[in-house]
Amino acid sequence: MAVRPAATEPRPTRWSTRRSTTPKTVLKAAPTSGRFDSQFSTGTKGLTNARTRIVGDRTGFLADAIIATVRFVTGARQLATRGFDRVAAVVTPLGWAIFTFIPVALGFGYGLGWLELVVVGYACLAIVIIAVIYLVGRSSIAIELRVPHSRVVVGERAVGEIIVSNPGRTRALGVTVEIPVGAGLAEVALPGLRRGAALTHEFVIPTARRGVIPVGPVRTVRADPVGIVRRELIWTDEAQLFVHPRTIGIPSMSTGFIRDLEGNPTRDLSNNDVSFHALREYVPGDERRYIHWKSTARTGTYMVRQFEETRRSHLVIALSLASSDYETEDEFEMAVSVAGSLGARAIRDARTVTVVASETTPEFAKHKVFAVRLLSTLTRTRLLDDLAVVEHSETALTITDVARVTGEQAGGVSVAFLVCGSGVTPQQLRAASTKFPLGVEVVAVVCDPDKAPGLRRVAGLSVLTIGYLDDLQKSLSRSKAA
Repeated sequence: MAVRPAATEPRPTRWSTRRSTTPKTVLKAAPTSGRFDSQFSTGTKGLTNARTRIVGDRTGFLADAIIATVRFVTGARQLATRGFDRVAAVVTPLGWAIFTFIPVALGFGYGLGWLELVVVGYACLAIVIIAVIYLVGRSSIAIELRVPHSRVVVGERAVGEIIVSNPGRTRALGVTVEIPVGAGLAEVALPGLRRGAALTHEFVIPTARRGVIPVGPVRTVRADPVGIVRRELIWTDEAQLFVHPRTIGIPSMSTGFIRDLEGNPTRDLSNNDVSFHALREYVPGDERRYIHWKSTARTGTYMVRQFEETRRSHLVIALSLASSDYETEDEFEMAVSVAGSLGARAIRDARTVTVVASETTPEFAKHKVFAVRLLSTLTRTRLLDDLAVVEHSETALTITDVARVTGEQAGGVSVAFLVCGSGVTPQQLRAASTKFPLGVEVVAVVCDPDKAPGLRRVAGLSVLTIGYLDDLQKSLSRSKAA
């Protein structure tokens, strides 16, 4: 047995500037061993593709024939699937019934010698051929969808437009256009158009209730008179129409304030602020830095400066989405309009405003979700967009829980408006008002069409009852005057 010499550690290469006088040695690649080849083998070992799953490591004519057959069958099946999907997309349920009836009628007709059944089978076949002819060809028209006003107030008239043109070289035949509008469908039969002609058609979008109404996409329908086949072609994308809640103008809400050096001066006086008001006599406890020495020298009595207190208003508007807080659907819609009116006025006055709504607990949750949904107050439009999609729910937080979460999370609140319906009791309103810190003015707006509008004041709570949205303006004016 031959013993291989032990491998010696290679010496580091030394670089020298002297020219070597020894002849150059040409190194030739040594023949590779079988072990080295096995590491870079091109065989199928370790390969897990479709071929190895079918024939394994086998090669040769038979394996290639099996693979070719499988590839042919797979391609044919994919081609047949695509063809069936295209046919299924245009054949109606009535068409499938007729397709099934034709071979049955012809088979039984010829088998039983029943001539009438054979005639019926061929008649159905002729109807199918005529129906397929209706699908031949492609329309040269172009359709555009436009919604002139993407945002309207509930109850206002809103329309959409479809512009149909014929940029082709020949006259376009009449087509039927379908426009999905929310849960409904607008169907328009358009006449033929000559070359270069255009046609504009308006359709009405219902705005009886607030929300976001999807409009489109516009599609053309080509079908036979019997209804055996039907081909739809999509022309436009989907557009959205925001239906905002109704809002009214209300007086400026400047009743609640907190101290803020960047705010506006008020009639309340303070010992230290930035807006100078007057001088008064010194009393023990006043800071010496506010002594006015010139007036002191002239009067012989210590005089100190007095300032007007500067404040800013931070309003919180909390809307309850709990179904138990409302007796009717009209109460809830009025509450949404109240929240929109209050928030829009606060944004217009450039006040710091926070608008929140109840969060909904999932149906299969183990515990109640104590959270509120923060609505956008960046602009009036963004706020009304968010209010357009709110809905009441059985699992949403009640007004008491909303006040609890808002009082814990919102800081520096000066005025809190709690908007709810007639389902909330006075005890619940008083409990909700106690969730805010001391000094916060809490105003509950109760939407109840069955009661006369009025204002009631309890310790730390003002309750405004309104029967109509217009009563909000009068009630707030009365509250401000009081």
